[in-house]
Amino acid sequence: MFALIDNQQITKHLSGNRGITLGDIQYPRSIFTLWTEVERNAIGIYTITVDTTNKKDEQWYTNTNVSYGVESNQAVGSYGSATAKAHADTLWTQADSDNGDLPDDKSVGDVKVEGLKTTLIRTVKAQAAGILQDTDWYIVRNADAGTAVPSAITTHRAAVRTKCAEMETAITNAADTPALETLYTYTTTDGVQSRPLGQLPTLES
Repeated sequence: MFALIDNQQITKHLSGNRGITLGDIQYPRSIFTLWTEVERNAIGIYTITVDTTNKKDEQWYTNTNVSYGVESNQAVGSYGSATAKAHADTLWTQADSDNGDLPDDKSVGDVKVEGLKTTLIRTVKAQAAGILQDTDWYIVRNADAGTAVPSAITTHRAAVRTKCAEMETAITNAADTPALETLYTYTTTDGVQSRPLGQLPTLES
């Protein structure tokens, strides 16, 4: 992205996909690809440099819009401080009821907006259910025909349930959004990637 600067102010944002007329001169689109930065600067066009220092992972944070300006004769963009998404559910309150904001089908104390913990636990449960579904047929066959479920399958299914419960507990016990992010952040040790939350076990083939 580019900016047209005049008197230390950005007067226009430019995408660089079309030419531009400045005064009586029509410049082709190629100035954005073939000209050097110095050549563009000479006619008041600068490449916008965006500082992403404050930008955070949008799974966990809400970022601000980029603010644009001119610093030291350069076009710059920057993010403001990101806001952590709520880790806990927001509930309908008595104040909501008193103000007439409480929906007819809701009561004080019901969930108003789900927090990250609720959505993450739902995802873990769904992942565990998907893994267990792959071996459900052993259970169905046992119920229908009395065929014994292999011990490896029984052990695997129990391990999935145990790990799922552990993961749910870890998510529930996270103190805040940064703590949740840490649970899901992979690190590499001796060439092996892992995360504090761990992984649901898979069936060995």
